[in-house]
Amino acid sequence: MNETRDRILDVALDVLGENPDAGMGDIASAAGVVRRTIYGHFPSRLDLVRTLTERAVTEMTAVLAEVNASGAEADAAWVAFIARVWPVAHRYRVLLALRRGEYGEAIHGLLGPVDELLADLVARGQDSDVFAQHLSAGILSQVAYGVVFAIADSDLSDGANGTDGADGADGMNGTRGARAATITSLLMLGVPEARAIALVGGDEP
Repeated sequence: MNETRDRILDVALDVLGENPDAGMGDIASAAGVVRRTIYGHFPSRLDLVRTLTERAVTEMTAVLAEVNASGAEADAAWVAFIARVWPVAHRYRVLLALRRGEYGEAIHGLLGPVDELLADLVARGQDSDVFAQHLSAGILSQVAYGVVFAIADSDLSDGANGTDGADGADGMNGTRGARAATITSLLMLGVPEARAIALVGGDEP
């Protein structure tokens, strides 16, 4: 049962990633099961979306908790966070589109733990004058992280589904999308361009 449920969730991510308006029938067809099987695990489309969001939150909070506990400078910690969370952001990029739609309130509520941890990291950077202070930590973190999801959903993310066989920042540098997301989000946080590029590695953005 759990294997079927997990497979449905994986297929749902692919189907919704291609078409955020896809219905349960579309997901059932792609998963090779009947609609009744889908509804046996997820009574409604909202239940399916909520479960996908909960899974994303679990993965992202685990990464954020480790990064926040690392003691690294806030901008370096942000780079480490994006490097590790990029595959997650790319995989769950459809949540950005769904968050703007009818499921926005439900998704927003479930993402609360992620939002709080992001705000904590940005606040730490503001306290040490690493990040800009023209916006509150909560808003600034959302602006910066929104850029990451936007780039994950753009053409730059083509083929960037992970770390190209490497771990950490080296793997991140192997994908155009992850590199662009990291540098752009750092700029949004108020990090000077030269510093942002140096943190990511390399001389060119």
